[in-house]
Amino acid sequence: MPNTASNARPSGGLSEELIAARIERLPPSGWYARMMLIVGMAGFFDAFDALTIAFVVPALIGIWHLAPQEIGPKIGLLIAIGYVGQLIGAVILSYVAETFGRLRVLRWSVAIIGVMSIACALSWSYTSLFWFRFIQGLGLGAEVPIAATYMNEFSRASLRGRLIVLFQAIFAFGVMVTAFVSIWVVPHLGWQWMFVIGALPALLAIWLRRLVPESPRWLAHSGHLAEADAAVAKIEAAVTQGGRALPPLPTDIPPIVRETVHWTELFSRAYLGRTVTAWLIAFSTSFLGYGLLVWLPALYRTVYHLPLGQTLQYAFISYFVGLFGALAGVPLIDRFGRKPCYIISFLGAGVPLLALWAVAPPPLEAVVVLASIALFFISILLAAIYVYLPEIYPTRMRALGAGTASAWYRIAAIVGPPTVGFILGGVGIGGVFMAFGAAGIFGAAIVLFFAIETRGQILEAIAR
Repeated sequence: MPNTASNARPSGGLSEELIAARIERLPPSGWYARMMLIVGMAGFFDAFDALTIAFVVPALIGIWHLAPQEIGPKIGLLIAIGYVGQLIGAVILSYVAETFGRLRVLRWSVAIIGVMSIACALSWSYTSLFWFRFIQGLGLGAEVPIAATYMNEFSRASLRGRLIVLFQAIFAFGVMVTAFVSIWVVPHLGWQWMFVIGALPALLAIWLRRLVPESPRWLAHSGHLAEADAAVAKIEAAVTQGGRALPPLPTDIPPIVRETVHWTELFSRAYLGRTVTAWLIAFSTSFLGYGLLVWLPALYRTVYHLPLGQTLQYAFISYFVGLFGALAGVPLIDRFGRKPCYIISFLGAGVPLLALWAVAPPPLEAVVVLASIALFFISILLAAIYVYLPEIYPTRMRALGAGTASAWYRIAAIVGPPTVGFILGGVGIGGVFMAFGAAGIFGAAIVLFFAIETRGQILEAIAR
Protein backbone atom coordinates (compact mmCIF):
# COMPACT_ATOMS: atom_id res chain seq x y z
CA MET A 1 0.00 0.00 0.00
CA PRO A 2 1.47 3.42 -0.93
CA ASN A 3 2.77 5.48 1.96
CA THR A 4 0.67 8.61 2.32
CA ALA A 5 0.90 11.67 4.53
CA SER A 6 -1.59 10.18 6.97
CA ASN A 7 0.15 6.84 7.47
CA ALA A 8 3.60 8.47 7.30
CA ARG A 9 2.78 10.53 10.37
CA PRO A 10 3.58 8.62 13.57
CA SER A 11 0.91 8.18 16.19
CA GLY A 12 1.28 9.20 19.81
CA GLY A 13 1.87 12.47 21.56
CA LEU A 14 3.66 15.22 19.77
CA SER A 15 7.01 16.36 21.11
CA GLU A 16 9.94 18.47 20.00
CA GLU A 17 12.06 15.30 19.73
CA LEU A 18 9.47 13.68 17.45
CA ILE A 19 9.39 16.72 15.14
CA ALA A 20 13.20 16.61 14.91
CA ALA A 21 13.12 12.87 14.17
CA ARG A 22 10.59 13.33 11.37
CA ILE A 23 12.76 16.02 9.79
CA GLU A 24 15.87 13.81 10.09
CA ARG A 25 14.23 10.98 8.14
CA LEU A 26 13.12 13.12 5.19
CA PRO A 27 14.95 11.95 2.03
CA PRO A 28 16.20 14.27 -0.73
CA SER A 29 13.28 15.36 -2.88
CA GLY A 30 11.97 18.03 -5.21
CA TRP A 31 10.50 19.79 -2.20
CA TYR A 32 13.99 20.57 -0.91
CA ALA A 33 15.03 21.87 -4.31
CA ARG A 34 12.00 24.16 -4.41
CA MET A 35 12.65 25.47 -0.90
CA MET A 36 16.34 26.08 -1.63
CA LEU A 37 15.48 27.95 -4.81
CA ILE A 38 12.94 30.20 -3.09
CA VAL A 39 15.05 31.00 -0.02
CA GLY A 40 18.14 31.12 -2.22
CA MET A 41 16.62 33.96 -4.20
CA ALA A 42 16.89 36.05 -1.04
CA GLY A 43 20.57 35.10 -0.82
CA PHE A 44 21.08 35.93 -4.49
CA PHE A 45 19.82 39.47 -4.08
CA ASP A 46 21.67 39.80 -0.78
CA ALA A 47 24.88 39.23 -2.78
CA PHE A 48 23.72 41.55 -5.55
CA ASP A 49 22.94 44.41 -3.19
CA ALA A 50 25.94 43.84 -0.92
CA LEU A 51 28.42 43.88 -3.84
CA THR A 52 26.74 46.52 -5.99
CA ILE A 53 28.72 49.19 -4.18
CA ALA A 54 31.98 47.62 -5.40
CA PHE A 55 30.92 48.08 -9.03
CA VAL A 56 29.47 51.56 -8.80
CA VAL A 57 32.44 52.96 -6.85
CA PRO A 58 34.74 53.18 -9.92
CA ALA A 59 32.09 55.33 -11.64
CA LEU A 60 31.39 57.42 -8.53
CA ILE A 61 35.09 58.27 -8.12
CA GLY A 62 34.91 60.27 -11.34
CA ILE A 63 31.41 61.67 -10.79
CA TRP A 64 32.26 63.00 -7.34
CA HIS A 65 35.66 64.33 -8.51
CA LEU A 66 37.46 62.83 -5.53
CA ALA A 67 41.07 63.92 -5.08
CA PRO A 68 43.64 61.07 -5.07
CA GLN A 69 44.20 61.44 -1.31
CA GLU A 70 40.43 61.24 -0.68
CA ILE A 71 39.74 58.07 -2.65
CA GLY A 72 41.03 55.51 -0.15
CA PRO A 73 39.47 56.94 3.05
CA LYS A 74 36.14 58.10 1.54
CA ILE A 75 35.47 54.98 -0.50
CA GLY A 76 36.58 52.80 2.39
CA LEU A 77 34.10 54.51 4.71
CA LEU A 78 31.29 54.29 2.13
CA ILE A 79 31.86 50.55 1.85
CA ALA A 80 32.22 50.14 5.60
CA ILE A 81 29.01 51.95 6.59
CA GLY A 82 26.90 49.29 4.90
CA TYR A 83 28.60 46.70 7.09
CA VAL A 84 27.95 48.78 10.21
CA GLY A 85 24.26 48.39 9.40
CA GLN A 86 24.81 44.69 8.73
CA LEU A 87 26.48 44.29 12.12
CA ILE A 88 23.49 45.82 13.90
CA GLY A 89 20.98 43.89 11.80
CA ALA A 90 22.79 40.58 12.31
CA VAL A 91 22.71 40.86 16.10
CA ILE A 92 19.33 42.49 16.72
CA LEU A 93 17.19 40.80 14.07
CA SER A 94 18.76 37.38 14.71
CA TYR A 95 17.80 37.73 18.36
CA VAL A 96 14.30 38.80 17.31
CA ALA A 97 14.08 35.67 15.12
CA GLU A 98 14.29 33.52 18.27
CA THR A 99 10.99 35.06 19.40
CA PHE A 100 9.07 35.83 16.22
CA GLY A 101 10.30 33.03 13.97
CA ARG A 102 12.81 32.53 11.21
CA LEU A 103 10.48 33.13 8.27
CA ARG A 104 8.81 36.30 9.56
CA VAL A 105 12.10 38.08 10.31
CA LEU A 106 13.56 36.82 7.03
CA ARG A 107 10.68 38.55 5.23
CA TRP A 108 11.34 41.78 7.12
CA SER A 109 15.02 41.72 6.22
CA VAL A 110 14.35 41.03 2.53
CA ALA A 111 11.85 43.90 2.42
CA ILE A 112 14.40 46.31 3.94
CA ILE A 113 16.97 45.26 1.33
CA GLY A 114 14.63 45.95 -1.58
CA VAL A 115 13.12 49.22 -0.38
CA MET A 116 16.47 50.74 0.54
CA SER A 117 17.96 49.72 -2.80
CA ILE A 118 15.46 52.11 -4.41
CA ALA A 119 16.52 54.77 -1.92
CA CYS A 120 20.18 54.25 -2.90
CA ALA A 121 19.27 54.66 -6.57
CA LEU A 122 17.65 58.01 -5.73
CA SER A 123 20.60 59.27 -3.62
CA TRP A 124 21.85 62.70 -4.65
CA SER A 125 25.19 62.92 -2.84
CA TYR A 126 27.92 61.02 -1.05
CA THR A 127 26.20 61.68 2.28
CA SER A 128 22.75 60.46 1.20
CA LEU A 129 24.15 57.25 -0.31
CA PHE A 130 26.23 56.79 2.83
CA TRP A 131 23.17 56.72 5.11
CA PHE A 132 20.92 54.78 2.74
CA ARG A 133 23.55 52.05 2.59
CA PHE A 134 23.62 51.99 6.39
CA ILE A 135 19.86 51.37 6.62
CA GLN A 136 19.96 48.78 3.84
CA GLY A 137 22.69 47.03 5.79
CA LEU A 138 20.20 46.24 8.58
CA GLY A 139 18.39 43.87 6.23
CA LEU A 140 21.53 42.57 4.55
CA GLY A 141 23.08 41.66 7.89
CA ALA A 142 20.08 39.66 9.06
CA GLU A 143 19.21 37.83 5.85
CA VAL A 144 22.17 35.44 5.59
CA PRO A 145 22.37 34.09 9.19
CA ILE A 146 18.59 33.75 9.48
CA ALA A 147 18.25 32.06 6.10
CA ALA A 148 21.16 29.73 6.95
CA THR A 149 19.57 28.92 10.32
CA TYR A 150 16.28 28.21 8.57
CA MET A 151 17.94 25.88 6.07
CA ASN A 152 19.96 24.10 8.77
CA GLU A 153 16.80 23.33 10.70
CA PHE A 154 15.21 21.71 7.65
CA SER A 155 18.21 19.55 6.70
CA ARG A 156 18.99 16.00 7.83
CA ALA A 157 22.46 15.36 9.27
CA SER A 158 23.86 13.31 6.36
CA LEU A 159 22.96 15.99 3.80
CA ARG A 160 23.16 19.20 5.82
CA GLY A 161 26.63 20.26 4.74
CA ARG A 162 26.17 19.92 1.01
CA LEU A 163 22.65 21.38 1.07
CA ILE A 164 23.76 24.51 2.94
CA VAL A 165 26.88 24.94 0.78
CA LEU A 166 24.78 24.55 -2.37
CA PHE A 167 22.32 27.07 -0.93
CA GLN A 168 25.16 29.48 -0.12
CA ALA A 169 26.65 28.93 -3.58
CA ILE A 170 23.69 30.93 -4.83
CA PHE A 171 25.37 33.88 -3.06
CA ALA A 172 28.53 33.26 -5.11
CA PHE A 173 26.37 33.06 -8.24
CA GLY A 174 24.87 36.40 -7.23
CA VAL A 175 28.37 37.89 -6.97
CA MET A 176 29.22 36.69 -10.47
CA VAL A 177 25.93 37.97 -11.91
CA THR A 178 26.49 41.33 -10.23
CA ALA A 179 29.88 41.61 -11.90
CA PHE A 180 28.49 40.51 -15.28
CA VAL A 181 25.49 42.85 -15.18
CA SER A 182 27.63 45.80 -14.09
CA ILE A 183 29.87 45.48 -17.16
CA TRP A 184 26.99 46.66 -19.34
CA VAL A 185 24.64 48.47 -16.95
CA VAL A 186 27.07 50.91 -15.31
CA PRO A 187 28.63 52.33 -18.52
CA HIS A 188 25.37 52.34 -20.56
CA LEU A 189 22.52 53.01 -18.11
CA GLY A 190 24.33 54.57 -15.16
CA TRP A 191 25.23 53.38 -11.69
CA GLN A 192 21.71 54.04 -10.33
CA TRP A 193 20.28 51.15 -12.32
CA MET A 194 22.35 48.64 -10.37
CA PHE A 195 20.38 49.64 -7.30
CA VAL A 196 17.08 49.58 -9.21
CA ILE A 197 17.72 45.96 -10.17
CA GLY A 198 18.62 45.23 -6.55
CA ALA A 199 15.15 46.39 -5.45
CA LEU A 200 13.50 43.17 -6.66
CA PRO A 201 13.73 41.44 -3.24
CA ALA A 202 10.90 43.69 -2.04
CA LEU A 203 8.59 41.67 -4.30
CA LEU A 204 9.93 38.36 -2.94
CA ALA A 205 9.18 39.47 0.62
CA ILE A 206 5.49 39.81 -0.22
CA TRP A 207 5.14 36.17 -1.26
CA LEU A 208 7.73 34.43 0.92
CA ARG A 209 5.26 33.38 3.62
CA ARG A 210 3.00 31.68 1.09
CA LEU A 211 5.83 29.87 -0.67
CA VAL A 212 7.62 28.16 2.23
CA PRO A 213 6.60 27.16 5.81
CA GLU A 214 8.04 28.29 9.11
CA SER A 215 10.81 26.13 10.58
CA PRO A 216 9.14 23.14 12.32
CA ARG A 217 12.05 22.90 14.75
CA TRP A 218 11.49 26.51 15.83
CA LEU A 219 7.72 26.02 16.00
CA ALA A 220 8.10 22.95 18.19
CA HIS A 221 10.60 24.60 20.52
CA SER A 222 8.33 27.64 20.82
CA GLY A 223 5.43 25.46 21.94
CA HIS A 224 3.52 25.50 18.62
CA LEU A 225 3.56 21.71 18.26
CA ALA A 226 0.36 21.51 16.21
CA GLU A 227 1.73 24.00 13.68
CA ALA A 228 5.03 22.14 13.58
CA ASP A 229 3.17 18.87 13.00
CA ALA A 230 1.15 20.42 10.17
CA ALA A 231 4.28 21.85 8.52
CA VAL A 232 6.14 18.53 8.62
CA ALA A 233 3.04 16.61 7.50
CA LYS A 234 2.77 18.84 4.44
CA ILE A 235 6.39 18.10 3.54
CA GLU A 236 5.87 14.38 4.15
CA ALA A 237 2.87 14.45 1.82
CA ALA A 238 4.97 16.09 -0.90
CA VAL A 239 7.83 13.60 -0.42
CA THR A 240 5.58 10.51 -0.43
CA GLN A 241 3.52 11.62 -3.42
CA GLY A 242 3.59 8.86 -6.01
CA GLY A 243 3.97 6.04 -3.51
CA ARG A 244 7.45 6.79 -2.16
CA ALA A 245 7.90 5.38 1.34
CA LEU A 246 9.55 7.25 4.18
CA PRO A 247 12.34 5.50 6.11
CA PRO A 248 11.83 4.58 9.77
CA LEU A 249 12.09 7.28 12.37
CA PRO A 250 15.62 7.65 13.81
CA THR A 251 15.92 6.61 17.43
CA ASP A 252 19.04 8.60 18.34
CA ILE A 253 17.41 11.99 18.98
CA PRO A 254 18.67 13.04 22.44
CA PRO A 255 16.42 14.79 24.97
CA ILE A 256 16.14 18.49 24.13
CA VAL A 257 16.80 21.08 26.81
CA ARG A 258 13.87 23.48 27.05
CA GLU A 259 15.11 26.83 28.24
CA THR A 260 14.41 30.45 27.41
CA VAL A 261 17.21 31.89 25.34
CA HIS A 262 19.43 34.59 26.81
CA TRP A 263 22.42 36.07 25.04
CA THR A 264 24.69 35.37 28.04
CA GLU A 265 24.44 31.64 27.30
CA LEU A 266 26.82 32.24 24.40
CA PHE A 267 29.51 32.76 27.04
CA SER A 268 28.56 29.87 29.30
CA ARG A 269 31.02 27.06 30.00
CA ALA A 270 29.31 24.85 27.41
CA TYR A 271 29.48 27.34 24.54
CA LEU A 272 32.23 29.90 25.21
CA GLY A 273 34.88 27.99 23.25
CA ARG A 274 32.53 27.45 20.32
CA THR A 275 31.46 31.09 20.35
CA VAL A 276 34.96 32.59 20.32
CA THR A 277 36.14 30.11 17.67
CA ALA A 278 33.12 30.88 15.46
CA TRP A 279 33.75 34.62 15.82
CA LEU A 280 37.42 34.33 14.82
CA ILE A 281 36.64 32.10 11.83
CA ALA A 282 33.93 34.52 10.69
CA PHE A 283 36.22 37.55 11.11
CA SER A 284 39.09 35.98 9.15
CA THR A 285 36.80 34.75 6.38
CA SER A 286 35.18 38.14 5.92
CA PHE A 287 38.37 40.20 6.11
CA LEU A 288 39.97 38.11 3.39
CA GLY A 289 36.94 37.20 1.28
CA TYR A 290 35.03 40.46 1.30
CA GLY A 291 38.27 42.41 1.17
CA LEU A 292 39.08 40.83 -2.17
CA LEU A 293 35.53 40.98 -3.50
CA VAL A 294 35.03 44.64 -2.66
CA TRP A 295 38.51 46.03 -3.35
CA LEU A 296 39.55 44.25 -6.55
CA PRO A 297 37.68 46.64 -8.89
CA ALA A 298 39.03 49.68 -7.02
CA LEU A 299 42.60 48.29 -7.10
CA TYR A 300 42.41 47.77 -10.85
CA ARG A 301 41.04 51.26 -11.30
CA THR A 302 43.30 53.24 -8.94
CA VAL A 303 46.59 51.27 -8.89
CA TYR A 304 46.71 50.01 -12.46
CA HIS A 305 44.65 52.88 -13.95
CA LEU A 306 42.51 50.62 -16.12
CA PRO A 307 39.49 52.01 -18.00
CA LEU A 308 36.13 51.41 -16.32
CA GLY A 309 35.05 48.70 -18.74
CA GLN A 310 38.31 46.75 -18.42
CA THR A 311 38.22 47.12 -14.64
CA LEU A 312 34.82 45.45 -14.47
CA GLN A 313 35.84 42.73 -16.92
CA TYR A 314 38.91 41.74 -14.90
CA ALA A 315 36.87 41.69 -11.70
CA PHE A 316 34.31 39.48 -13.43
CA ILE A 317 37.03 36.93 -14.26
CA SER A 318 37.93 36.53 -10.58
CA TYR A 319 34.30 36.39 -9.46
CA PHE A 320 33.53 33.78 -12.11
CA VAL A 321 36.36 31.60 -10.79
CA GLY A 322 35.03 32.15 -7.27
CA LEU A 323 31.68 30.62 -8.23
CA PHE A 324 33.40 27.35 -9.06
CA GLY A 325 35.15 27.47 -5.71
CA ALA A 326 31.80 27.69 -3.94
CA LEU A 327 30.45 24.78 -5.98
CA ALA A 328 33.58 22.74 -5.24
CA GLY A 329 32.64 22.80 -1.57
CA VAL A 330 29.34 20.98 -2.20
CA PRO A 331 30.77 17.44 -2.61
CA LEU A 332 33.62 18.02 -0.13
CA ILE A 333 31.93 19.38 2.99
CA ASP A 334 30.11 16.16 3.99
CA ARG A 335 32.70 13.75 2.61
CA PHE A 336 35.80 15.19 4.30
CA GLY A 337 34.25 17.29 7.04
CA ARG A 338 34.14 20.94 8.02
CA LYS A 339 37.67 21.27 9.42
CA PRO A 340 39.63 19.94 6.39
CA CYS A 341 37.55 22.04 3.97
CA TYR A 342 37.97 25.19 6.02
CA ILE A 343 41.73 24.76 6.47
CA ILE A 344 42.23 24.13 2.73
CA SER A 345 40.09 27.16 1.94
CA PHE A 346 42.08 29.49 4.21
CA LEU A 347 45.49 28.24 3.07
CA GLY A 348 44.53 28.10 -0.61
CA ALA A 349 43.55 31.77 -0.42
CA GLY A 350 46.27 33.04 1.89
CA VAL A 351 49.35 31.56 0.20
CA PRO A 352 48.75 33.09 -3.31
CA LEU A 353 48.14 36.50 -1.74
CA LEU A 354 51.36 36.29 0.26
CA ALA A 355 53.08 35.47 -3.04
CA LEU A 356 51.74 38.75 -4.46
CA TRP A 357 53.14 40.56 -1.43
CA ALA A 358 56.55 38.94 -1.97
CA VAL A 359 56.84 40.36 -5.50
CA ALA A 360 55.36 43.79 -4.73
CA PRO A 361 54.54 45.72 -6.72
CA PRO A 362 53.06 42.74 -8.58
CA PRO A 363 52.39 42.92 -12.33
CA LEU A 364 48.76 43.17 -13.36
CA GLU A 365 48.71 39.67 -14.88
CA ALA A 366 49.94 38.13 -11.64
CA VAL A 367 47.21 39.93 -9.67
CA VAL A 368 44.48 38.68 -12.00
CA VAL A 369 45.72 35.05 -11.82
CA LEU A 370 46.65 34.80 -8.14
CA ALA A 371 43.68 36.84 -6.89
CA SER A 372 41.40 34.52 -8.89
CA ILE A 373 43.04 31.47 -7.29
CA ALA A 374 42.60 33.04 -3.87
CA LEU A 375 38.94 33.77 -4.58
CA PHE A 376 38.44 30.17 -5.73
CA PHE A 377 39.57 28.84 -2.36
CA ILE A 378 38.06 31.46 -0.06
CA SER A 379 34.75 31.08 -1.89
CA ILE A 380 34.59 27.53 -0.52
CA LEU A 381 34.52 29.03 2.96
CA LEU A 382 32.28 31.95 2.04
CA ALA A 383 29.70 29.35 1.00
CA ALA A 384 30.45 26.81 3.74
CA ILE A 385 30.81 28.99 6.83
CA TYR A 386 27.05 29.10 7.41
CA VAL A 387 27.01 25.33 7.67
CA TYR A 388 29.09 25.57 10.85
CA LEU A 389 27.88 28.77 12.51
CA PRO A 390 24.25 27.68 13.11
CA GLU A 391 24.83 23.94 13.68
CA ILE A 392 27.04 24.32 16.78
CA TYR A 393 24.14 25.81 18.80
CA PRO A 394 20.79 24.38 19.98
CA THR A 395 17.47 25.47 18.47
CA ARG A 396 16.69 27.87 21.31
CA MET A 397 19.76 29.99 20.43
CA ARG A 398 20.69 28.90 16.91
CA ALA A 399 19.72 32.12 15.15
CA LEU A 400 21.29 34.19 17.94
CA GLY A 401 24.54 32.22 17.81
CA ALA A 402 24.76 32.41 14.04
CA GLY A 403 23.78 36.08 14.12
CA THR A 404 26.42 37.12 16.64
CA ALA A 405 29.10 35.20 14.74
CA SER A 406 27.83 36.89 11.60
CA ALA A 407 28.26 40.19 13.44
CA TRP A 408 32.01 39.52 13.58
CA TYR A 409 31.80 38.71 9.89
CA ARG A 410 30.41 42.25 9.49
CA ILE A 411 32.93 43.79 11.90
CA ALA A 412 35.70 42.53 9.64
CA ALA A 413 33.86 44.04 6.69
CA ILE A 414 33.59 47.33 8.60
CA VAL A 415 37.23 47.65 9.59
CA GLY A 416 38.55 45.90 6.50
CA PRO A 417 37.77 48.42 3.73
CA PRO A 418 39.07 51.51 5.61
CA THR A 419 42.10 49.51 6.77
CA VAL A 420 42.84 48.42 3.21
CA GLY A 421 42.33 52.00 2.05
CA PHE A 422 44.84 53.34 4.57
CA ILE A 423 47.33 50.51 3.85
CA LEU A 424 47.01 51.21 0.15
CA GLY A 425 47.67 54.91 0.68
CA GLY A 426 50.51 54.40 3.15
CA VAL A 427 52.34 51.19 2.24
CA GLY A 428 51.04 50.36 -1.21
CA ILE A 429 49.43 47.36 -2.84
CA GLY A 430 52.00 44.95 -1.43
CA GLY A 431 50.86 45.71 2.09
CA VAL A 432 47.25 45.04 1.09
CA PHE A 433 48.05 41.55 -0.12
CA MET A 434 50.19 40.86 2.96
CA ALA A 435 47.22 41.71 5.23
CA PHE A 436 44.88 39.48 3.22
CA GLY A 437 47.37 36.60 3.19
CA ALA A 438 47.98 36.84 6.94
CA ALA A 439 44.23 36.61 7.56
CA GLY A 440 44.21 33.30 5.64
CA ILE A 441 47.06 31.80 7.68
CA PHE A 442 45.49 32.97 10.95
CA GLY A 443 42.09 31.50 10.03
CA ALA A 444 43.62 28.12 9.13
CA ALA A 445 45.35 27.98 12.53
CA ILE A 446 42.13 28.77 14.40
CA VAL A 447 40.23 26.00 12.60
CA LEU A 448 43.05 23.48 13.11
CA PHE A 449 43.41 23.99 16.85
CA PHE A 450 39.99 25.06 18.11
CA ALA A 451 37.09 24.15 15.78
CA ILE A 452 35.01 21.02 16.41
CA GLU A 453 34.06 18.55 13.69
CA THR A 454 30.29 18.27 13.14
CA ARG A 455 30.07 16.17 9.97
CA GLY A 456 27.20 13.67 9.98
CA GLN A 457 25.84 14.60 13.43
CA ILE A 458 22.21 15.60 14.00
CA LEU A 459 21.70 19.13 15.31
CA GLU A 460 20.29 17.98 18.65
CA ALA A 461 23.37 15.81 19.31
CA ILE A 462 25.82 18.62 18.46
CA ALA A 463 23.96 20.94 20.84
CA ARG A 464 24.79 18.67 23.84
